[in-house]
Amino acid sequence: MGTYRIEVVSLPEECDWEEHLPMEIRYIFSREQESKAKIRAILAKGKAIGVRTVLKTPENILKAVHTISVHSQKNFIVTWLPQLLKDKHLPKFTQADYERAREQGEDLDGAVETIVRDRLRFKRLVFIDEENTGITSEEQRFMTELSEIMYPLAVDYSVFRVIADNADARTEVAQSIVKALFFVGPIAHILEKFAAGVGKIFAASVDDLLGESAEIMALRGSGFSWGELTKRSRVLIPVFILASYGAFSVEGLLEGGQLILGGIIFGISAVALSLTTAIQSFFMYQKNISVLDSENKLTLDQKSIKKELAFRQDFTNPARLGLLLGACFAPLFGILGAVLGVMHNGWVLAAIGSTESIVAGITVFYANQINEKKFKRKLLRTIDQAN
Repeated sequence: MGTYRIEVVSLPEECDWEEHLPMEIRYIFSREQESKAKIRAILAKGKAIGVRTVLKTPENILKAVHTISVHSQKNFIVTWLPQLLKDKHLPKFTQADYERAREQGEDLDGAVETIVRDRLRFKRLVFIDEENTGITSEEQRFMTELSEIMYPLAVDYSVFRVIADNADARTEVAQSIVKALFFVGPIAHILEKFAAGVGKIFAASVDDLLGESAEIMALRGSGFSWGELTKRSRVLIPVFILASYGAFSVEGLLEGGQLILGGIIFGISAVALSLTTAIQSFFMYQKNISVLDSENKLTLDQKSIKKELAFRQDFTNPARLGLLLGACFAPLFGILGAVLGVMHNGWVLAAIGSTESIVAGITVFYANQINEKKFKRKLLRTIDQAN
């Protein structure tokens, strides 16, 4: 099952220190107050109870999710995976889906079986016999009861873990490309020193080109074909040309004293391609969810929120939020750089031109920690409400 951690409660006194208990045990206490006394009694007999949490979704499950998503669900996971994990509600497969999967050597039914088989193994209670006295049938029944109490939490965690790790797997190549952006600064600095204006074009455009490459790799990882991605160039090429012209015109605006306008134009030029890419990606998902609707693969509730589902699916890519935040900051940083008179420094140009990609890269890097904290906050709210 891959990497996991175990948190153990082994002393009766620990039951009174709820703030230090594993959150899963606190959840059980909030759902059934009588369980605290029963657990204390078990711990007093030299037994212990642990919570085993899988920290990384195994590759066989990620592969199964990818198989179903690409060959049957038009690259979506939010429309079917939560229902499969929570309720074993099977995604709908057409004959064309089966044939498409077989052509690629994939088995859709086998992928479903893999996910369902391991869906409850992400978070489990573990009974530990510290004194080697043996586990009674009564203790076994009690552990089964505790597992049933924890069932909603275990399922919620499996949904969170699989979706988060699926997004991380889809952006592996994108993360590598984002790291390459740190080489832009030195090159831009040299170009700007010997050819004012050229460094600005380089700083503004290379980031966008690498960002588009990262986006393409992430979408390819989601299952989009090269044909679908090539169509994007009809819009991206004109936008790239306009953005390059805007970056080149900044030098004249700065020399003319129009510092704020020059900073704004440089910031917008630096993020134009990235924003266009983000908008195009959303429309690609919106088009695909309409296809799912026509194939009757959406529930009645999902049919009424198709745009929301397309938006949610797009934002399972953790870089998306970072990219949009960075795009908002870029013009502001452009103004700041112009007012401070540092727009001829290649390092500054690279930083401003790569704002959205740097923020996106940071978001991707910390996505797992951010998602973990969000899940824990959700669990704490559940516990507080129960109390």
